[in-house]
Amino acid sequence: MKSQQLTAEQISRVIEMAWEDRTPFEAIQATHGLSEAQVITLMRCEMKASSFRMWRARVSGRKTKHAALRSPKVTRAYCYSQYKPR
Repeated sequence: MKSQQLTAEQISRVIEMAWEDRTPFEAIQATHGLSEAQVITLMRCEMKASSFRMWRARVSGRKTKHAALRSPKVTRAYCYSQYKPR
């Protein structure tokens, strides 16, 4: 699995992106190369069971987590002010 090749910082970023309501799985795949199934597996391995269940309940069926279900008016995956300069 590709997540074994990710650094701790990258894994942390994938988890952060997965928790964000408006970041679709397609954006995670574009930036980190992980499919939705791989993100789910990574989340299951990296989180406590109760946190994973809470996350799955949160993202299941959420239109904003899938680009194909989003409104065509949404042309980006995140807010421009979301990322802080390093």
